[in-house]
Amino acid sequence: MVLSRAFAAASVASIVAASPLQPQHRQNATACAQVAASVATQTAPTPSVDAKLAYDCITSVSLHKDAALHLLEGVAPYFKWQSNTAWLKDPPKEYAEKVQPGIDVWGGLEEIKDKVESEEYANEFEFGFALYTLLQQTHDGHFVYVPDVVGSIFNWARPVPLVSVSSDGKELPKPYVYADVLAESYGNSTFTPSAVTKINGEDALEFLEAWAQRGSLQDRDALYNNVFYELATVSLGPVGSGIGTFAGSGRGKWAYPGAETELEFENGTSVTYTNTARVLVDLDGVTDGESLYKKYFSGATSTVAESPSNSTVPTSSASATPSATSIPAPGYPPAVYKEEHNLIGGYFLEDDYSDIAVLSVPSFVSLTSAEVPFQQVTEKFLVAAKAAGKTKLVIDVSANGGGTILQGYDLYKQLFPKSIGHAAYDRYRAFESTKLMAEYHSRLADSLPRELVDEDANETAYALQSDVIASPFNYLSDLNASDLNFPSWESKFGPFEKHGDEFSNLFHWNLSDVLTPLNSGGIYVHGYGPLANYTASPQPFANEDIVVVTDGYCASTCTIFSELMRQRQGIKYISLGGRSKEGITQAVGGVKGTNNYPWTYIQYLSELTITNLTSSDEEAAKLNATELGDYWDNVVFDRQAPGTSVNVNFRDGIRDDDETETPLQFVYEPADCRILYTKQMTVDVTAIWKAVADSAFGGKDHCVAGSLGGIRRSARRGS
Repeated sequence: MVLSRAFAAASVASIVAASPLQPQHRQNATACAQVAASVATQTAPTPSVDAKLAYDCITSVSLHKDAALHLLEGVAPYFKWQSNTAWLKDPPKEYAEKVQPGIDVWGGLEEIKDKVESEEYANEFEFGFALYTLLQQTHDGHFVYVPDVVGSIFNWARPVPLVSVSSDGKELPKPYVYADVLAESYGNSTFTPSAVTKINGEDALEFLEAWAQRGSLQDRDALYNNVFYELATVSLGPVGSGIGTFAGSGRGKWAYPGAETELEFENGTSVTYTNTARVLVDLDGVTDGESLYKKYFSGATSTVAESPSNSTVPTSSASATPSATSIPAPGYPPAVYKEEHNLIGGYFLEDDYSDIAVLSVPSFVSLTSAEVPFQQVTEKFLVAAKAAGKTKLVIDVSANGGGTILQGYDLYKQLFPKSIGHAAYDRYRAFESTKLMAEYHSRLADSLPRELVDEDANETAYALQSDVIASPFNYLSDLNASDLNFPSWESKFGPFEKHGDEFSNLFHWNLSDVLTPLNSGGIYVHGYGPLANYTASPQPFANEDIVVVTDGYCASTCTIFSELMRQRQGIKYISLGGRSKEGITQAVGGVKGTNNYPWTYIQYLSELTITNLTSSDEEAAKLNATELGDYWDNVVFDRQAPGTSVNVNFRDGIRDDDETETPLQFVYEPADCRILYTKQMTVDVTAIWKAVADSAFGGKDHCVAGSLGGIRRSARRGS
């Protein structure tokens, strides 16, 4: 028996309404047959059809009331694990004004249920999209559920990616067609690119800001950046957010973009594109909406339960698994060292920037095979950089949606060997399910040694150790505010009332724990365990010689790393791009929750507690009569779009000195400096790094808002 294990971490709001969901029309009855016929003639691995035809097909699926109510009943137990529903409903004033307004998750779920009961939804897609949107509107990238009708049959796309760039790095950015900018950069364009002024007759900037709100991030400028093509996201290949949500990557693929997209340009020209739908399933035998429902939405197919990882990645936009071969990174120079999936890479700049080293970190892993190589890239690169005489370090975390929690800690500890060992405190919601797990996990843990078991020697003991002994429900797994073990499970669990809800006590990682490898992808964190001697190593770069740049996508583990960098060390952060508005923007725009839990893992833990952690049939039956018995039903997995994540944010991050104990998710933090994208930055990533180096260490300030404290070497680079 192989038991799932590990812990996941660490992308409030009402969003702009989705494209109107039209009532079912009579002509839709044959749309699915037309799609099936078209697909049958295509040889492409992923066939496509016109978006309008696909939309007519999917909206011809009638609402099945009883099944819809069953699904709503199934999701409710998992919603209880979402750590911040009370804060989402009533966020701090500054967050509501500058980031996103509040959203009542439980009220929204009840409203959807009422509409199903009264049959107000015109079709199954309208119901499914309402459920998906309820979670998406929280702008918490750890909180996601994509129903089958939304994500299993079609993905939507526009055939034209855009970029948002400033003409000179100072003027506010405008949107351009990426192909036009790329052609100009190679000198083979017969015209000068013209900015897009209108999209489907609407002001382009207003249209794109509204579209951006469909994303998973919380910060509006980070959401806006995610609309466009960006080198960092493209470098991640199938695990990145692709070519931008406008073109149908990331969350853009689940929102119907309409039949066509018309672009009008500053030079008076216009062009109209036909939007498409990628067909993800075999439609053999599908003749109408009802046959489509019976084949794919009636629970006939189940999503394979995902093994939870010790990662923090929010909803992946990927639809494939990365290959074992190195993934190309267009626009990047040759690396000194890099991980083969481009999850991390070290680079040296040249000529006037020959003292600059760049560590590009667009991910904190989540691929088992990459955990050790990821750590080793940093180790080797820092040694190589110092040997090569590099004195300044630029860290680029653009596109970083998170990953393995303790990889974030490890990177930080490699940069600051003698620094404090935790970022912020953690806590989780205290309710019946988590109370029972805390009690039962701790009871078993008290009877077993806390030592690392060889998986090959005793697979069952290893699994119990991973899921129970090393679990945050075990009071001995973490440290309290005084850096001591909790004396009992009750002292850790609480509950403690905050903001109208109940939570566990505050706790943080014990990086010296012998079970650390179970929570870190199999690595030890520098400065602890076998790597404890690393604390005697010299700090590779002085604090004032390090700067971090981000596109705002920084989420989950990336936000944990950033909390360490900014709060513990005072490292300056630069934000890139953003909306076409004056002023500073946030550098960290994604989910700041510190641990996501897949719903499959919650179900597994519930079943494990009932069946494996009880001493008799009577005790198991008694436990099954509690909330833990609510997780046996597989309807949420039967009705989940295959290949999508289904998560909650399990743990909040709480800053040490915050007496209000406000989750970091709701703390507004402007960057130190904002730099606008230029055309060159969309085709050559070193243009970004050089602008960052200039602003932080050189003779030219590219900041359009904020400051890095003055230019320290004005004689060195440019004017």
